[in-house]
Amino acid sequence: MRVSSSAVSLTVDDVPASSKFLATHFGFVERMAADGFASLGRDDGAVDVVFLRRGLEVLPEPLRDQRATGVIVAFVVEDLEAEQERLRAEGVPITVPLREEPWGERLFMVEDPNGISYELVEWAAA
Repeated sequence: MRVSSSAVSLTVDDVPASSKFLATHFGFVERMAADGFASLGRDDGAVDVVFLRRGLEVLPEPLRDQRATGVIVAFVVEDLEAEQERLRAEGVPITVPLREEPWGERLFMVEDPNGISYELVEWAAA
């Protein structure tokens, strides 16, 4: 099997709000959009993100009315401190401040208007 790209699909109530959040704060570009749907990507190989409005008939019936919960979208970045300060200055809520885990993961987390959690990660030097 050869995987040519990847995406994560998240079910939200307000597709435009999450789409605007990723475009404004993380440099994603909306590549496709329709009523209740937006697909965003970047040219640097980051995973594509698809937002689907809760209740859309294209969703399998058992998932149709559920919101994306318990999901964390993680981005590995450089200069984690600068990213946290940039996002804070842009008014993005920092839900988990910068910290380092015992296994060497440095991270902080933010949340979009639909409650989707984004984790920015930088690995500590060994």
